Amino acid sequence: MYRIGIDLGGTKIEGIVLDPEGKEVFRKRIPTEKEKGYEHILHNIVALYGDLARSIGNKPHTIGIGTPGAISPRTGLLKNSNTVCMIGKPVKVDLEKMLGRKVEIQNDANCFAMAEALFGAGKGKKLVFGVIMGTGCGGGIVYKGEVITGPQAIAGEWGHMSIDPNGPKCYCGQRGCVEVYISGGGLENRYAEAYGVRKTLPQIESEYYAGDAKAREFMAVFFRNFGRAMANLIDILDPDIVVLGGGVSKFDAIYTEGVEQVRRFVFSDSLETPIVKHQVGDSAGVIGAALIGV
Repeated sequence: MYRIGIDLGGTKIEGIVLDPEGKEVFRKRIPTEKEKGYEHILHNIVALYGDLARSIGNKPHTIGIGTPGAISPRTGLLKNSNTVCMIGKPVKVDLEKMLGRKVEIQNDANCFAMAEALFGAGKGKKLVFGVIMGTGCGGGIVYKGEVITGPQAIAGEWGHMSIDPNGPKCYCGQRGCVEVYISGGGLENRYAEAYGVRKTLPQIESEYYAGDAKAREFMAVFFRNFGRAMANLIDILDPDIVVLGGGVSKFDAIYTEGVEQVRRFVFSDSLETPIVKHQVGDSAGVIGAALIGV
């Protein structure tokens, strides 16, 4: 059977069609236009789905959608999304009514983890933890090829573990979350606070490799925060592999300096869990959405 996946992002919605062998046969991106609100986003999803289904002549297929946040098992409403206009909305119910069929909706980090576990860096591993360090910071757990969500649909949400209760306030309402320190957006905010000038992550990275004193000092703090946060995670899950994705994962020094800090903080006499860069790449989210479809 064909598989359709849709990845809902803050700026774009991407769709893909996989054939029964798992090969891509069609892909399309459209803008999210979240500034136009919840109903508009749903209509964009429905329109994209129509294009995807028509690309295979409406042959039988599954559909899965990856989105920031998760569907609350208690209320059936979307929670914890950084696309704020979606919070508290019956996304699954509304989309199923509009599409006239069942839809599986999963957190985007879970979709990323699934793609990497089945097709990417985690292939062949039993317990895979997938991390997205982009605008925000999320995570997903795949065990024996299945996404672990938990009774509250928050399994893997390491981005909202606090590593400093007196730290900066996070959009979730807590202080000192992992996300405010090691996501791309968090890094840019912390740099602006520390040095009074806002720079993009690629600028900070370039200056780090050029030997700039401020960038080197700043990234030393980042590596320490990454190490502490990742060690906390490994202490709990002891995964077979951790796969990193998102813009921050492109920073090569995270796999040397960052991993050294994980080794420093982990509750073990050695660090045996590989921490590696993604292999499926920017397509992991939408491929994972296709893989979790119903």
